[in-house]
Formats: sequence, C-alpha cells, structure tokens
Amino acid sequence: MKILVVDDDPDLLSVIEFALQQAGFFVVKAADGESALRVFEREHPDLAVLDVNLPKVSGFELAQRLREKSAIPIMMLTVRGEENDVVRALSLGADDYLTKPFSPKILIARIRALLRRVGLEAAGTVEFGGMTLRVDELTLEGLPAGAVRLTPLEARLLQLLFAHGGRTVPTERILSHVWGNRAGANRQLLKQLVHRLRNKIEPDPSEPRLLRTVPNAGYAVSPLS
Repeated sequence: MKILVVDDDPDLLSVIEFALQQAGFFVVKAADGESALRVFEREHPDLAVLDVNLPKVSGFELAQRLREKSAIPIMMLTVRGEENDVVRALSLGADDYLTKPFSPKILIARIRALLRRVGLEAAGTVEFGGMTLRVDELTLEGLPAGAVRLTPLEARLLQLLFAHGGRTVPTERILSHVWGNRAGANRQLLKQLVHRLRNKIEPDPSEPRLLRTVPNAGYAVSPLS
C-alpha cells in the first residue's frame, strides 16, 4: 500500500514517513503542492495525506485536483479549531481529516480505518512476479522451495522493491525506507542484509536471479521464471 504524504514541515514529514514505514506502508512524499502533483503522476499512490497549509498549491487546491484525477482516499491535516478548514476540505472531496498536533499512532489508526471504510486492503500484502509478500506476517510465499520467514528489515526491503515492479531502486532510497532516520545505516549494512536475504530466497545465492544488484545504481527484483 503506497501513501503520498505532503507537508512543508520537514520534521513532521520525516516523523510521519518513519511511522508509516514502521507500520508496513510504502511512503512517497512532497513538501509543496506542485511537487505533490508530480509525485502523484509518477507514483500512483493508493492514499494521500495532505496538509491544508502548503506553499505554491494549497492543500485545498491539491485535494480538488487529485479528486479530479482519481478516487483515492484523501486525508487532510488541519489546525485544531479551524472548523471552516474541515468543512471546506470535506466539500472538496477529502474523505477524512486529522487535527494537529496528533500522535503517529492515531494517524496510522485513522489511515487504516479509512482504508477499511473505502474497501481497500490495509497495508500488509504485496504481490510481484508470482511471489506474495505478507509484511505483517513477515513471510514470502510463492517460491519453489515454499514460504520463507523474514526479519522486519528483510520484509521492508522486499516491500520497497516489489512496489517498484522490477525497476531499479537507488541505494539511498532503500536505506531511507528500510532504516528510516536511524543513525548508522550505510551501504555495508545494506549489502549484509541483501546477502542474508539471498540465502533465504535464491536457489543459488552465488548467482542471484531474484534479487539483483544494479552496478552503481541500486537493487531490483525479478519475477519468478
């Protein structure tokens, strides 16, 4: 499940991104309305979380333009006590709102409730190339040798690669998604993680076919043959 988060507060944006990643969601983000429109066209998210007060294109206008393009669920972040903002957001097509300040746990709970309400499956299952990743259960199914158990880091790595459908994902983006803002995440840790994962999923880890290294770029997954 891919979520677009748009907020011009970099600290809050990082907190939301990390919390959603920890909850098993794949996050794409933007700091203003114009960037958000470009990210939306490129990434095709399943749900959008939009701050009302955005530079360049306001949250209200952004919600209206997204609603013209798509029926995805939209949650607006509003300032506490601004009843007019809530009314306007809902009238423009937003499905829910959350007032600031809020806790990450409340945001996640409201997102999951919104996904259930509109009939979308909550984050936790991602399919690609004949394989099924169950993030919440930490299992990968569909391999010739049967299902394998994963660690949380392995599951987040595969979640990101599956979401890109076989396209190369840059190393820095992988580090951000898998480890978030934790200190100490680096390319060597990622190589070790990839090595352990290959030992679980590859028929011959010395000649990887499913989890590929793209030289000087990043990593990608291939479908089962």
